[in-house]
Amino acid sequence: MAEAIRPLEEILWPDLPIVDPHHHLWDRRNYATPAAPEHPFMTAIADARRYLLDELLADTGSGHNVIATVFVECGAMYRADGPVETRVVGETEFVNGVAAMAASGIYGETKACAGIVSRADLMLGDDVVPVLEAHIKAGGGRFRGIRNSASYDADNEVLGPLNRLEAGFYLSDGFRKGFKHLAPMGLTFDAWLLEPQLPEVIDLARAFPETTIVLDHVGTPIGRGSYEGKLAERFGVWRDNIRELAKSPKVVVKLGGLAMAFCNFPSFLAEPRAPSEQLAAEWGPYIETCIEAFGAERCMFESNFPVDMGSCTYPVLWNAFKRIAKGASAAEKTALFSGTATKVYRLDL
Repeated sequence: MAEAIRPLEEILWPDLPIVDPHHHLWDRRNYATPAAPEHPFMTAIADARRYLLDELLADTGSGHNVIATVFVECGAMYRADGPVETRVVGETEFVNGVAAMAASGIYGETKACAGIVSRADLMLGDDVVPVLEAHIKAGGGRFRGIRNSASYDADNEVLGPLNRLEAGFYLSDGFRKGFKHLAPMGLTFDAWLLEPQLPEVIDLARAFPETTIVLDHVGTPIGRGSYEGKLAERFGVWRDNIRELAKSPKVVVKLGGLAMAFCNFPSFLAEPRAPSEQLAAEWGPYIETCIEAFGAERCMFESNFPVDMGSCTYPVLWNAFKRIAKGASAAEKTALFSGTATKVYRLDL
């Protein structure tokens, strides 16, 4: 993203330690544009065809005190050959190498990718176990869990090129035959789905009360396609499901992802870029509701970069979060910005 459009904001609370528990790394030089018309999601990340260690450290070093990060799967650097089910292990191998570079200290003090969340196809059932074991081995002590996205909507305009699944993925017997192996192996599960699908993760959490489930992006409220203009109308439905989900004690929630195309807040792709005050006003009701329902000890702010660059820069995003959390106690701020992520992903900091 060109430097000229970066809004200049003073960094709030520059000494507050931050663990960013959700970012991606990729090199999209060989990315093939989908045959479908371009979706705003693709427009938002058009300036991020490459997002590797240099780009990540430029963001984490842009003013806030980011001491560590957690990588979350995005289909990067899969193995080019070998059994299809184990090609995903290439992503863990790649990220562990990046983490080792950061851990050397020659790039600065930030422990990038101190935790790794990759992908394994849980529809493999019992056969997913050797894939998980391969991830653990490849992770060099950093592999913490997996993510299988279930995001789906009957309106293809909502997700565009990311609408790849059928409805009810987390409810299927095939998925759950693989999911049951996560807790015994000490692994977490990151869940990404859309707001109307929240009952699916509620049911999943009840069925597997011993598994730590991390709800990504506050459950992704949607305001695109047939949902355009309905964020306020659907807020109560989302809130009630969040409160119900919070009754499962092993569920935690990531506070972020609201800068994505799917939410379609006024700040998305706005020019000039929205300041952190506007972002805090737009995102605040969702984030505050989650903190009220789950408690700070089960919430963690996330950047979701580079995806969320469609609405703001990295320093402005964290300024917005700090504005939202201004009324929190010192202990709550520690939990929200670093403590919960460190605990959930068992980071060695």
